[in-house]
Amino acid sequence: MRRDTFPQLLAVLLLIFVTASIAESTPDWTKVHESGRCAIRGHCGKQSFFGSELPCPDNDLAEDPTTEVRKKLVDICGSKWDDSKVCCKSEQLEALSTNLKRAETIIGACPACKENFFNLFCTFTCSPNQSLFVNVTDTVPKNEKFLVTELDVLVSDKYGSDFYDSCKDVKFGPTNGNAMDFIGGGAKNYTALLAFLGHKSLLGSPFQINFPRPNSTIFSEMEAMDDTAKKCNDTDKNIRCACVDCAATCPELPEIKEIKECHVGALPCLSFSVIIIYSVFILLLIMGVSGHVMYQQHSQRKSERLRLLQDIDPSDDEDEGDIVHDAGTLDRPTKPYYLNTLSDKAFSKLGYICAEFPAITIVSSVIVVLLLSLGWLRFEVETDPVRLWVAPNSDAAKEKAFFDSNFGPFFRAEQAFLVNDTFPSGPGPVMSYETLAWWFDVQGRVERLRSIDEGVTFDDVCFKPTGEACVVQSVTSYFQGQGGFSGVDPDNWQDQILECVNNPVSCLPDFGQPLQAKLLFGGWDKTVIDSRALVATWVVNNHAEGTRELEKAMDWEDNLKNLLRMVQGEAADRGLRLSFNTEISLEQELNKSSNTDAKIVVISYIIMFLYASLALGSTTLTFRTILQNPANAFVQSKFMLGIVGIIIVLMSVSASVGLFSAAGIKVTLIIAEVIPFLVLAVGVDNIFLVVHEFERVNISYPEGSISERMSKALGRMGPSILLSATSETVAFALGTAVGMPAVRNFAAYAAGAVLINALLQVTMFVSVLALNQRRVEASRADCFPCITIKRADATTILVHDGVVFGANEEGSLQRFIRKTYAPVLLGKRTKVAIMTIFLGLFTAGVGLIPAVKLGLDQRIAIPSDSYLIQFFDDLYDYFNAGPPVYFVTRDLNVTERTHQQELCGRFSTCDPLSLANILEQERKRSEVSYIADPTASWVDDFFTWLNPALDTCCVDPSGPCLEGRDPPWNPQLRGMPEGQEFISYLNRWLSSPTGEECPYAGQASYGNALVVDNNHTTIPASHFRTSHTPLRSQDDFINAYASARRIATSISEHTSTPVFPYSKFYIFFDQYSSIVRLACTLIGSGLAIILLVTSVLLGSIRTGLIVTITVVMTLVDIVGAMAVAQVSLNAVSLVNLIICLGISVEFCAHIARAFVFPSRSVLERAPRNKSRGKDARAWTALVNVGASVFSGITVTKLLGVFVLAFTRSKIFEIYYFRVWLALVIFAASHALIFLPVALSFFGGRGYLDPESEGGLEQDLRSRRYPALLRDEEYDSDDM
Repeated sequence: MRRDTFPQLLAVLLLIFVTASIAESTPDWTKVHESGRCAIRGHCGKQSFFGSELPCPDNDLAEDPTTEVRKKLVDICGSKWDDSKVCCKSEQLEALSTNLKRAETIIGACPACKENFFNLFCTFTCSPNQSLFVNVTDTVPKNEKFLVTELDVLVSDKYGSDFYDSCKDVKFGPTNGNAMDFIGGGAKNYTALLAFLGHKSLLGSPFQINFPRPNSTIFSEMEAMDDTAKKCNDTDKNIRCACVDCAATCPELPEIKEIKECHVGALPCLSFSVIIIYSVFILLLIMGVSGHVMYQQHSQRKSERLRLLQDIDPSDDEDEGDIVHDAGTLDRPTKPYYLNTLSDKAFSKLGYICAEFPAITIVSSVIVVLLLSLGWLRFEVETDPVRLWVAPNSDAAKEKAFFDSNFGPFFRAEQAFLVNDTFPSGPGPVMSYETLAWWFDVQGRVERLRSIDEGVTFDDVCFKPTGEACVVQSVTSYFQGQGGFSGVDPDNWQDQILECVNNPVSCLPDFGQPLQAKLLFGGWDKTVIDSRALVATWVVNNHAEGTRELEKAMDWEDNLKNLLRMVQGEAADRGLRLSFNTEISLEQELNKSSNTDAKIVVISYIIMFLYASLALGSTTLTFRTILQNPANAFVQSKFMLGIVGIIIVLMSVSASVGLFSAAGIKVTLIIAEVIPFLVLAVGVDNIFLVVHEFERVNISYPEGSISERMSKALGRMGPSILLSATSETVAFALGTAVGMPAVRNFAAYAAGAVLINALLQVTMFVSVLALNQRRVEASRADCFPCITIKRADATTILVHDGVVFGANEEGSLQRFIRKTYAPVLLGKRTKVAIMTIFLGLFTAGVGLIPAVKLGLDQRIAIPSDSYLIQFFDDLYDYFNAGPPVYFVTRDLNVTERTHQQELCGRFSTCDPLSLANILEQERKRSEVSYIADPTASWVDDFFTWLNPALDTCCVDPSGPCLEGRDPPWNPQLRGMPEGQEFISYLNRWLSSPTGEECPYAGQASYGNALVVDNNHTTIPASHFRTSHTPLRSQDDFINAYASARRIATSISEHTSTPVFPYSKFYIFFDQYSSIVRLACTLIGSGLAIILLVTSVLLGSIRTGLIVTITVVMTLVDIVGAMAVAQVSLNAVSLVNLIICLGISVEFCAHIARAFVFPSRSVLERAPRNKSRGKDARAWTALVNVGASVFSGITVTKLLGVFVLAFTRSKIFEIYYFRVWLALVIFAASHALIFLPVALSFFGGRGYLDPESEGGLEQDLRSRRYPALLRDEEYDSDDM
């Protein structure tokens, strides 16, 4: 042998030795799949220092365990394992026990789910036939052993599906969520559940377990695990799950009887009906008009034939002109109305006294107003929305008071949205590592923030359910237990967040309650990593008003607002957008809106004041007289008179405010903004009427003294003022019967102001008007009565040889009404057209009533440039959680078993229709119940906490609390604590810290959820928490509140337990449960009063009915306009509808009275050949007061309303400008167009005007006013 061949041989031998050694240490893969053979067994070590123990691959036969292992296995997995061989060892059972106990804390409430979960992992770990369904696919070497890192487990489709079905509805009380979110990552089917259970993760499985679907081709030697899974509705009571955890065991709730709106196609039935009725009316009208025309033509042809045949001329002694000479005399009233005569005499006497003693009257009026205004010393403004919109004795107010007194005021929430929607390409994911780093910094600054004024920090004011940590709901809270941002892996942060989302219990924040993803992320499609918005919520303790603690909280919130305004700039620099809201933000923005509105309102009033002052002067001052003699302008103007009229309006408002402030009725912003406008609207036209009538008397009765002329003027106009003021005052006063303080207070102030204003107008203003007339007749300057204008024309009217000296010309508006408008309006064809058009408007209004929505969007109530607009937009777009709702029990002795069963839901002996079971069933029909989340039932979690199997929860020094109890803890509640024992354990539970070891402990979740009366061994108050579905519109909020009321009533009926629902927003939406009924009651009562008052004061039910119908048509058209202008019905618009009711009467009352009591001097000059009977009286009414109604009410209101269009406040633009504009347009058109026509058709009888009595002398005097006008201007034949 050559020497050089030895090394080669040695190398070959060494290679053979090494190969043999490696072959001996090759892992034992699962090569044999047969019964009685294992796939894994025992632990072979950890893959890393911090890792968990991993199993060893072992394909040997199953073995009989030792007695100790057998006992441990039976204790964990049940008696079915007491005589079989196994493939597991003691250390595996230790790990299995630890993991199953962790799962039991989540699914233990449902025995079937627990049984199936335990069976799956017990079979996987210890089954003697393990190799049939387990196949090891990957290992790693560790020292001289191999560690299993991946394997396949075959589970049959039926077993997997039944396993999933038994667990899919199980609830986890501490998080108020589904157990599937924790054990299955929110899985929607069994394959997803198994995949989640087998996924290798830090806090999950220590090795990868794959669950491929069984396939005879791929896994030809294997058989799927196919045990019989327990069903959650199993007949065995020890296995059967409660209703809240198993839908199959729940009783079926009665079907909700929804009030379904009737529709014909897309139209509501009401709209469809009125359209059909109006169409039929139009058809009949066309047929009637056509028939009438045909008949007239036939009669005319027949008359012409007879005339041709007879050729008979009229007799010379026949006076055809007498037939139509004085049309007005054909229906001239001849009888007086006693009540009107009495009223006329009373006002005549009052006018004479006030004109004769102006100083005494004015001083007395001022003194009375000053005395009433002393009530301003008790002036208070009510800004609290709760005390504004909710009656103190209403159920909602009482329930809020009960909740606050027992559980404390609802916490204050400060919330921010970080959104990525600033790029032109559209919204995108908001999260990146850099953004998270900055967001952690922002969160830190917020929590370190110290207020400037008082040095208050977040820790001083925050809500601490465990007594130590503040509640902060943010993505940053996931990492509080991991050192904050330092615990965020720059390369793996997405997986960290997903892990926390899928298993919130593993990422508990410091305050101990798991965080749901929907509270932290918004706008994602597949995973939260794609979220377009991050949500952060800081929860602050709330306190009673006026307390020092509340002042501190508000001080910190004010500084938080300033900080977040600065952070908005930082977000913009990063291409992001931040919106936020603090608890004080809304009130501050509302106040800013009110300050803005105040300027607009003041400008509006000033414009109306100026117009009224100038328009009053136009009654005696025209351009012609100014051009003829400019000096007349200084004398004839009535600017000072208009200013006094406005001062009287302000005096009436001041007196009303003083009177009711003294009575303890607080002023609201609605009162401050609306009452002056209302009183001005009601009062100015009365001033115009009195001034215009006084000017007429000056012409027709110039030789009388000023006092006598004033007596006659007020005698005629006083009853008209009485009619309108009485109707309005009584109509407004009806509102005081309403429980809603905002409406009630407004009604009281409005009624008082209107009444006082009317009294001042017929007293103080009359005196001022008399003084003004003395000034005019003395040729003294307006506003400066000490100066005499010598060049001004004399104003005393003298009639000598038919020549008129000093007569004032007829106004252009009045001339237009007399010569053109009234005759055309009262033409036959015009009247038919007007009735048709206005009935059409009424039909449209009725048809649009169903389109009026309820509610008041918060975004409307704040300025259009407020930073809160974006916040509310983001809240609706990105926040996927609804507001929490609490179902509160009162005075219930839960220490008794019967009452426990009326409340609980997770135990087999709970009442089928218990509180928890009903809420669970309602949650399953969330589209009608608006209940989204499982109920956090304290009684269920308390009893679960007592379960001795959860040996880290209720623990005595000797061991678990109820261990060894006879009977033992059981799902049937047999032997559970009652009476004093119940109270004792309950107090321990409420003080037990909530954590991962025992999530059922009550301190964090239920620390303030119930009130325990240790002395009387009872629970005076407790609540069961759930939440609404996301509410994104006013309809959603209103329907959610109504649904909660229905559910609470159902619970009370089925359990005999007094229950009411409570959520923070309920107090503001309680009004909508009755606002339609309230509106109908108020308006209906007001209309009844109007009908009664007008019928009595006018002496005609028919005329009173026409006035009332006109007001109804006006209101219906306004409501229709609300639907078109998107003005919803709420307390603000209800107040406006009451205003519309009063002002509509104001528009109509003077026309109606002038129709019933026509001026003889005007009536006798009605157009010949055209106006007779009621037409003549309608013409007289328009000529007499039409100009005053148009210039005194319509134009004044239009000018004031148009200014409101420039407000920055959406609430003023929508609820005041739009409604008041509709009011002026529809009220004026109905009063000046429809009402005269309706009266000419259907008006009641007329009465003799008291001013027309007096025989020949009075008859001649009554003709003087028209005689003063040029003949060609009063030639009725030309008309």
